[in-house]
Amino acid sequence: MKNDMGKYISKILITEEQIRSKVKELGELITRDYQDKDLLVVCILKGAMIFMADLVREIKIPLDIDTMVVSSYGSSTTSSGVVRILKDLDESIENRDVLIVEDIIDTGLTLKYLMDNIFSRGPRSVKICSFLDKPERRKVNIVPDYLGYSIPDEFVVGYGLDYAEKYRNLPFIAVLDPKAYEK
Repeated sequence: MKNDMGKYISKILITEEQIRSKVKELGELITRDYQDKDLLVVCILKGAMIFMADLVREIKIPLDIDTMVVSSYGSSTTSSGVVRILKDLDESIENRDVLIVEDIIDTGLTLKYLMDNIFSRGPRSVKICSFLDKPERRKVNIVPDYLGYSIPDEFVVGYGLDYAEKYRNLPFIAVLDPKAYEK
């Protein structure tokens, strides 16, 4: 890969300004919905880390943060369907109000596995906040409670999303030219 990250960007799908506006809106909704609740925000690493960092700054109530690393992609552009928990929660979630923060929902297989796992631990409630959603690709019935944007079935990078660990630091969501990964 060359040092010029823009070389394989075919178009910008969601601008930096649109991202800021949507994150603020989501933060306001979550603040309203979780008043007087014991909120634990669970960031699904690595993809959701930038979104989660921005989001929690827009949530104006006390909260705790924890992280999980869940993998079903590896270095591929499609989910393998095999889900592995590489890093589990540090906190107990029993009787907690859990908000899972995800970067993108694609087939829904990873998130379905994760939801089943989280529910088995006895939380008071579990909701999903996803920045992006590709409903065309869905294989299981998963609908986020809070959603940034629904997008077409294109491979996207930026704002935490990567291809082979690259492009996460782009401040926007962009469609990656297939030349970047069809080698």
